[in-house]
Amino acid sequence: MAGNEAGQRDEVAEAGQVLAGDEAAQRDEVAEAGRVLAGLGLVTAFGHVSARAGSAMLITPAADLGEVTADRVVRIRLDADALPAGAPAEAWAHLALYRHRADAEAIARAQPPSAFAAGAAVGPGDGDGAGGPGGIEPLYGQAAWLGERVPVHDDARLLRSMALAEAAAARLPDGEALLLRGNGAITLGAAPGLAVARMWLLAAACQAFLAARAAGPVTPLSPAEIASWRAVSGELLPRLWHHLRRRPRGQRHGYDDAGETG
Repeated sequence: MAGNEAGQRDEVAEAGQVLAGDEAAQRDEVAEAGRVLAGLGLVTAFGHVSARAGSAMLITPAADLGEVTADRVVRIRLDADALPAGAPAEAWAHLALYRHRADAEAIARAQPPSAFAAGAAVGPGDGDGAGGPGGIEPLYGQAAWLGERVPVHDDARLLRSMALAEAAAARLPDGEALLLRGNGAITLGAAPGLAVARMWLLAAACQAFLAARAAGPVTPLSPAEIASWRAVSGELLPRLWHHLRRRPRGQRHGYDDAGETG
């Protein structure tokens, strides 16, 4: 009997070490994704990246993402009713999305300049071409990896309470990207790096939308075309993340290759 109990204790200890190792790896992923997000020029002093970690989430601290390391990543329970020291004040947005979306494994929060412009140009009820109703439709293949449409949350207040965060999360029942009018954007992914890759894609998609809309009538992708591109996102989106994380820091800011896929 004593031998069995000792064996069980060993198994529990080993399981704890595995879980601790998993969380350490997740912390590394979250921190790296934050640094890449900063290197892409999609955040300045503000922005964050998180990952679901069982009944909790791991999120970058309220700090310059370019300097974040794994040991500074903050752990918050998904059922938290208060934020711990060091957490960004908009961590509520991440918590609300993890509660609303069981499929959300990672989240990026950033402020691409093109997202500010597109969010202001397209209101929730805009019905003009690819900009309505209620968001932006994809104009090219990779933009479909953001969803069948990118909705706009029509409230520019910072998401610094669960009530405000819940209202924003309700605007994204499906899809992987949300524009926050006057307040940047949020993207989802199966891993922190994929959420960051989608933020880069969102910035490019907003640029393309604004340029096309200024030029004249806009022709978005058809439902069949969107479906065909979404079907290959699991294969191709990790390649984009690999490309973005390997770019030299000074070469991460352009979107010129956003339309190239092989």
